[in-house]
Amino acid sequence: MHGALLATPENAMPGPGTSPAVPARRRDRSPYALALALFVAYTAVSVLRYRRMETLSWDLGIFEQAIRAYSRLQAPIADLKGPGTHILGDHFSPVTALLAPAYRLFPSPVTLLVAQSALFALSAVPVARAAGRLLGRASGLAVAVAYGLSWGIQRAVDFDFHEICFAVPLVAFSLEALLRGRWHAALMWAAPLVLVKEDLGLTAAAIGLVVAWRARRAAPRSALCGLGLAAFGTAATLLTLTVVIPAFNTTGGYDYWDKIDGGLSPLAGADVKLRTLAWLLLPTGLFALRSPLLLVALPTVGWRFLSADDHYWSTDWHYSAVLMPVLALALADAVRRADRSRRPWLRAYAHRLPACAAGAALALTTALPLSALTDPAAYRKSAAVTAVEDLLARIPDGATVEANVGPISRLTGRCRVLWVGNARGTTPDFIALDNRSGWAGDPLAYARRLHPEARYRQAGAAGGYVVLERRA
Repeated sequence: MHGALLATPENAMPGPGTSPAVPARRRDRSPYALALALFVAYTAVSVLRYRRMETLSWDLGIFEQAIRAYSRLQAPIADLKGPGTHILGDHFSPVTALLAPAYRLFPSPVTLLVAQSALFALSAVPVARAAGRLLGRASGLAVAVAYGLSWGIQRAVDFDFHEICFAVPLVAFSLEALLRGRWHAALMWAAPLVLVKEDLGLTAAAIGLVVAWRARRAAPRSALCGLGLAAFGTAATLLTLTVVIPAFNTTGGYDYWDKIDGGLSPLAGADVKLRTLAWLLLPTGLFALRSPLLLVALPTVGWRFLSADDHYWSTDWHYSAVLMPVLALALADAVRRADRSRRPWLRAYAHRLPACAAGAALALTTALPLSALTDPAAYRKSAAVTAVEDLLARIPDGATVEANVGPISRLTGRCRVLWVGNARGTTPDFIALDNRSGWAGDPLAYARRLHPEARYRQAGAAGGYVVLERRA
């Protein structure tokens, strides 16, 4: 493997079963067509789910509160995390401020969902281009299709909104440049990861180390720059965790240290962890293990392995999205390297992998979020949802509302919204609850337990939702 690390695939002749690179005068438009198709599909899935009021968590509301504040040139306060909570004291993601101008023009959570879909779709362009240069147009496009339909990306699209959507294209463009031997471009694409989330400085550091290794003989100065990025990314993560986030956090600390082990062994939940590892590697036919690019995945895999929280280690949510471009391009890199193998069976196996990966992704999509686009019910808004929206619309703009997941995304754009049970001494004007499961019991009795000093009346109910208004 060490000798293979010195290869520069962009200058190598195509091996058996691959097609030559497309000449510059015949620029391949398929990466952009694929990205456009993915954007339409991703947007449809997320916006239609929002329209049906099937929000999965409070994250969409939290990010809307922060970005709404940015759009008004105010401190990014996310009251859902607790009254007056500064979002940079929770996770360090100042990159989300880039969405403020778009949100100012189109103040809606849908703006966040569309932007996220665009960023995820954009990441398919560098994946398709890099894989096409390595493997030829057909095989490269197959890798890109497998990537665009990968379970990690689909789960992230289905998870409302998260800042990780900025990291995915940054990693993809960085690795594309790395595979072309454009070392400085690779480092420049990776450096902004420190502004996306506190742990991604380590991912930037890993990219720096891979650049340093691959460029160490052909471009020593670039190798030194790679080591510089590795040092910068590591230092940025340590500084952010120990100084920056605590400075914005009212407790003076970092709230997620207990998520690393929770007092339990890292082996806790080993069955879930091993199953997720299998989901990560098996779609590549285990071939991604043959590429040093896979080292870029180690920081994310590592901190998740240390956690006993199965939310971090399951295949749901958004946690695997940043690994998908790494795996896709590691697969392409490994397949290209197999052309130099002396074992005919290995070359034959490698040449079939891109098509197999695309086929597997298409097959798995029948059980993943994009499959909802084939269901006519996904395009319909029920009468119950319309009634709930009318109910929530009675809450006046600017009111303080305590709510759980269901009502949040319909209120954060125009009200001050607190998480139910976490008002911390603030008595809200309204309490809005999705009580379809009956979890709150008698809503008025529940309100008395939350705020014994106040009195509420039921202002309305619809579709299992209830709105309580504080009496004067």
